[in-house]
Order: sequence, then C-alpha cells, then structure tokens
Amino acid sequence: MTKKPSRRTGGAKGRAGTSAARLAAVQGLYEIEITGAHIDSILMDYLHDRWSGLAGHTSGEDLDRKKFADLVRGVIAKKKFYDEMIDKSLDRDRNVSALDAILRSILRTAAHEMFSEPKVPARVVINEYVEIARDFYAENEPLLVNGVLDKIAHVLRAEELGERPSE
Repeated sequence: MTKKPSRRTGGAKGRAGTSAARLAAVQGLYEIEITGAHIDSILMDYLHDRWSGLAGHTSGEDLDRKKFADLVRGVIAKKKFYDEMIDKSLDRDRNVSALDAILRSILRTAAHEMFSEPKVPARVVINEYVEIARDFYAENEPLLVNGVLDKIAHVLRAEELGERPSE
C-alpha cells in the first residue's frame, strides 16, 4: 500500500504522535482486513518500528503507541457496532461493506474514537480523519468521511455541538 505524503504539518510532538497513531491504526486495520493478519502481529510490528525509514511514514518514536494500540483493539472489539453506526450515517443506497477497505478503516477508527474518547473534541476527530482520507484519496472520499463523521457526531456528541441530545 503506497501512501502520499501527508498534508498535515508538524506541530507539537504530542499532537504529531497522536496523529501518527491514528494513521498507523487505519493502516493496521486495513492490513488486518485485507490479509487476515492477527491483531497481535499487527500491534507488534507497529510497536517495534515497522514503518520507520519508509517514505511518508512516521518514525516509531513519534508514534503514540498507547493510542495506536487502543484504537486498533477498540475497533476490532466493536467492529459490528461501528459498522452499524456508519451504515446509519451513509446514504440509503450505500452500506459500509460496499466501501473501499481503507475507507472502512478510516470510518471505523474515527467512529471508535468519537464513541470511546469523549475528551477529544468531535471537530478534532472529524478533522483528523478527513486529513487521513486526503492522504489516500484525491476525489470525493474526504467529503464522504466528513459527512458521515458529522452525522455520527450529531448523534454521539449533540450536547458538545450545542444541540439537545436526541431522546
């Protein structure tokens, strides 16, 4: 899988490590889905600096390893739950199983973070994963990611977005 250079700029090391963890989680989940690799193998590979030195990839020392492991484990543990959440946020003529594998990985990881990490602002989650989508796609996929995650945010984080929670 070839990745375009990121549009994201550096920033603080903590922020860069968190962004790197999100990207690595998406890539790891993609690999699990495509190759059938075991989660433990993926976690060990990434945690032991698998991608350092490759063009366009962060070095392992920048990777927030705990965040990476939490994202991968969380998505694997509740994949069906997140797929249902994504399906409800897609247009009626689409479903998550028909999406490209990397797009599924992006949306699942973002949905997990939106659901399980309420201290991370919804807009930050949306922006981060839209940027990841831009790293992989040049067409309409980033817009799809933005729209789906916005719908999920309005359900999971209505109060944070200044709305009344739905009953």
